Amino acid sequence: MLKTDVLIIGAGAAGLFCAGVAVQKGLDVILIDHASKLAEKVRISGGGRSNFTNIDLDPHQPSKHFISENPRFCTSALSRYSPNDFVQLMHAHKVPFHEKHKGQLFCDRSSEDLIQALKMECEKGVHGAQVKRIQPCQLEQLNYHDHQTPYYEAQTDQGTLQSQAVVVATGGLSIPQIGASDLGYRLAKQFGIRVTPTRAALVPLVFEQQAWSSFASLSGLSLPVTIQTGQGKHAGSFEEDLLFTHKGLSGPAALQISSYWREQQSIEINLLPHMSLHEHLLALKQQSKKLLLNELTTHLPHRLAQTWSQQNPDWLKSMPDLSHKSIQNISQSLQKWQLTPQTTEGFKKAEVTAGGVDTRDLSQQTMQSKQAGLYFIGEVVDITGWLGGYNFQWAWSSGYACANGLANQLNKL
Repeated sequence: MLKTDVLIIGAGAAGLFCAGVAVQKGLDVILIDHASKLAEKVRISGGGRSNFTNIDLDPHQPSKHFISENPRFCTSALSRYSPNDFVQLMHAHKVPFHEKHKGQLFCDRSSEDLIQALKMECEKGVHGAQVKRIQPCQLEQLNYHDHQTPYYEAQTDQGTLQSQAVVVATGGLSIPQIGASDLGYRLAKQFGIRVTPTRAALVPLVFEQQAWSSFASLSGLSLPVTIQTGQGKHAGSFEEDLLFTHKGLSGPAALQISSYWREQQSIEINLLPHMSLHEHLLALKQQSKKLLLNELTTHLPHRLAQTWSQQNPDWLKSMPDLSHKSIQNISQSLQKWQLTPQTTEGFKKAEVTAGGVDTRDLSQQTMQSKQAGLYFIGEVVDITGWLGGYNFQWAWSSGYACANGLANQLNKL
């Protein structure tokens, strides 16, 4: 039987980072994962270059970039380990990176640079100690023994492990083809910790086939839009690029709004976000003799304008022949396009999982649950970031908070 201070279940972004911080604080750490490859989700993220944080993140306004039943929960961890802190770590490991768009930082070469940096952090323990990593290692059972000195006993296919504390960093349900599972949620429920309903997030939207048939031919077309859905605290609104697909909508705009969308809700899209189309068309009615279609192809992709014209005969009228009512209807149809997705492409294509371990049962300072010595970090928790590096930053910040909490609890600071 192997004994350790801390057993971390899940060798992804959060688990690896937490292990590195914990071993550097003098703790004995064992890290296990059922997958044979280390940090595979990190490896494939960001097109293989890992969008590892976002420098626009405001830790004091978490609801701006994170969704949760309680988005303010992540304030403490994010303010104690910020994007700038992780940037300094990348500099220390001489990992070259660049800002791509809206504060998003990517590795210049590949995600492998980031993974190697995380591995090296796990090898910098006190007095030469290192994180002991066991992969592949399948957890079969986890039991808590409430003795005078309480401990956890993990039965695995590689033998029995005993630890004073356990960190669950198992991720969510997204991308099952690389090993995602519901293990973290099952462990939470086993110890009486609440789990909020989970759903696919940052995922393409799918429409009913017949309703989408006239747009399916636009597959591959992309344009900047504003997109919104929901109401009140559940409302989301983004200005991003939208991508048409055979089945529906993808691209950053669709992925972002999918985290806010609920079944049977409509979404609203402005296909021409930087102009007042109604006023523009009223002016053209006085100035131009061209067809409406020809005028609008100067502002919209030609294929999109052609598709729209097939649904409304007014598009083939000349500007002077358009009524004010037609102009109003056309403007509204393009700048307040209402449509209702049938579903999403699900966890298979989702970048993250929304919902998860209920923050009401966790400490925002340490990530410890109401079950003594049991911690939850990263994606398994009900904290979901926007597209653009926010979810990785939550992995780093929650892992850091957890490692410090462990060091305090186990008197090893």
